[in-house]
Amino acid sequence: MSEGHWLSTDRGGTERLSMAKGDRTGNRKTREQRRKFKVPELGYYLIVTDTEGTERCFFKGLHQSLPEEARNKLVIKVVETKTRSLIDKCLELTAYEAQYRMPWIVFDRDQVVGFDEIIDEAEKNDIRVGWSNPCFEIWMYAYFGVMPAIHDSWTCCSEFGRVYESKTKQEYSKSDEKMYGKICNVGNEEKAIQIAQQKLEQCEREGKKKPSEMCPGTTVHKLIGEIRSKIN
Repeated sequence: MSEGHWLSTDRGGTERLSMAKGDRTGNRKTREQRRKFKVPELGYYLIVTDTEGTERCFFKGLHQSLPEEARNKLVIKVVETKTRSLIDKCLELTAYEAQYRMPWIVFDRDQVVGFDEIIDEAEKNDIRVGWSNPCFEIWMYAYFGVMPAIHDSWTCCSEFGRVYESKTKQEYSKSDEKMYGKICNVGNEEKAIQIAQQKLEQCEREGKKKPSEMCPGTTVHKLIGEIRSKIN
């Protein structure tokens, strides 16, 4: 089965997986080769995150779940960097053929200092943000029909792991590249998107204006919904 246009880079910027028709030698492309860059018909999503596993595995699974024809028309590139470098890394990578790339940063509230400020700065630079409060697992929780009022990452990960194991009959691992498929097999993505949106609207009705105040909450569903809308 073709990988299609899935890319992932580590914190040093090294590509681990390349586009199906990319330069397999790892050499820097010439100016002439760059001119021949074929614009993905359904979009080129650049996702910069500050974790070393969970989000990369999740989005790789999402891409692999797409019909083969769609996989070959839509790029999802995940880059991992440090929290303080999220915006700079995103701007650096978007500068190359910027008109074709759809930049997002995806990160958690967790213990991040300046969480709201990072989101504000990203949006000022036309970078969309998939934030989660307290952590990414609160988004995945929604696939199981609930987004519980958990306010710290450790408890959220622990409780999600317990529910995940109960639902899938397998132990939860942040580095499991098949986690997305397992969650979707026993959960409901459409319902998860609805729950996440309802939680945001509830927070707004309660007068909570800052993402750091919106707990539990996430905007990752907006990214997932946008990608899904392109193939439905």
